[in-house]
Amino acid sequence: MNALSNSRFLKMNGLGNEITVLDLRGSAHRVSAAEARAIAADPRSRFDQLMVLHDPVTPGTDAYLRIYNTDGSESGACGNGTRCVAWAMTTDPVMSRPVEGDLVLETKAGLLPVERVSDRVFTVDMGPPRLAWNEIPLRDPYPDTRTIAVETRLPEAPELQGPSAVSMGNPHAIFWVEDAEAYDLAAIGPAFEHDPVFPERANISFAQVTGPDHIILRVWERGAGATRACGSAACAALVAAARKGLTGRKAVVTLPGGDLVIEWRESDGHVLMTGPTELEHEGTFSPALFAEVA
Repeated sequence: MNALSNSRFLKMNGLGNEITVLDLRGSAHRVSAAEARAIAADPRSRFDQLMVLHDPVTPGTDAYLRIYNTDGSESGACGNGTRCVAWAMTTDPVMSRPVEGDLVLETKAGLLPVERVSDRVFTVDMGPPRLAWNEIPLRDPYPDTRTIAVETRLPEAPELQGPSAVSMGNPHAIFWVEDAEAYDLAAIGPAFEHDPVFPERANISFAQVTGPDHIILRVWERGAGATRACGSAACAALVAAARKGLTGRKAVVTLPGGDLVIEWRESDGHVLMTGPTELEHEGTFSPALFAEVA
């Protein structure tokens, strides 16, 4: 029997961004790409991101997170998922454990302090953005990543050129558009995600700036597809907009699933993301789910 058979999970969402939370603290098991794909294929546990809790690695942290996309690939950051994990670790009767003060979670991208604002609203310190071409990463050296060149040209959308590039622990390209709703993400997102300029692929955003404190955003997520919300993309868009002088350092980012408040803090350069969480249901993984997993 697979090690994950009958394991308990929480199905949650952050602004409609589908999140499944799995607690493997106390276990040495590490979810494989095939297991992640199997979990995503079940409607009960279908996710945009799978958040897997492991025992802490760095002293002073509360858990180590591994984050999986629907295609089984791993991601370094998921702000919406991190808020869901924070709720589970502080409120769920099975997963919660005594914590003094705010949570500090760790991913392969670094440490993520999380502060509870209200019952279901959390602020995640996503850390400083990475702006150098080799940190994002990009294939080619760019002295200024506020505007880069992509090789992809789409006849149906010739205006989609010269995006900004930012990493929030995962690579983002942000196209500045007059109407974010005008684009078919499923039709054009994959081409830009796989553009040769992005050696690790990229999350693709279409950002419409409506004022100095408001951005409308739609996102094609690397390895997951069109999503109702992407926290790291909202952070990347705010940073990129502020760098180009399109907004201030704090704005409401409106995604199809709702609003996030993003602040690029001037004192230390960290990006703060504030938004809600929602528990949909809990369940256990059927052993049959992993029947085809080697």
